[in-house]
Amino acid sequence: MNISLPDTLKSFVDEQVVERGFGTSSEDVRELMRKDLDRLQLRSLLLAGSASKPMAPADADYFDGLRNRVNMGRW
Repeated sequence: MNISLPDTLKSFVDEQVVERGFGTSSEDVRELMRKDLDRLQLRSLLLAGSASKPMAPADADYFDGLRNRVNMGRW
């Protein structure tokens, strides 16, 4: 895939490659796209959670139960 950028954006990408330690502009763009995908997935999960019915309250007992599950390796 080839992407054409105006000179100002190309300069910006080239600067980011150097500043962020990427070997090529493609690596930088791939990282940006991965971050954007992660953001979209998180947004989707948050929206799904906000649309779901409330469950049991997240009180001290709830968090104690989570800690116990993690400590017992049942996660």
